[in-house]
Amino acid sequence: MKFPKHILALSVFAVGVASAASSHNVTLYNPVWVGATELKPGDYQVQVDNGKAVFKSKKNTVEVPAKTETGNAKYSATALNTSTSSGKATLEAIEIGGTKMKIVMQPGPAPEATK
Repeated sequence: MKFPKHILALSVFAVGVASAASSHNVTLYNPVWVGATELKPGDYQVQVDNGKAVFKSKKNTVEVPAKTETGNAKYSATALNTSTSSGKATLEAIEIGGTKMKIVMQPGPAPEATK
């Protein structure tokens, strides 16, 4: 699959929102890189805590530096903002549907992946 070189907004609907304010469920329909780790399509729980976004699936946990930002208006749906380079889609931000919150991935130390 070929991706455009500019930022690509892939709309995905959240499967639900967990009870904690900083924990959200998202579904990836295509592979996407987060830091040095490729996330496969599937369901993920995303938590933001202490300057890190933690992506949890049934098999893996991936941590990457991230921060939250507040938009001017509520996002109508959860959307992934990606950029593409050399055929790799890289996650830059997640807009959380129904909120004004955006999770922005930050450059930083290599991410940790655990199985």
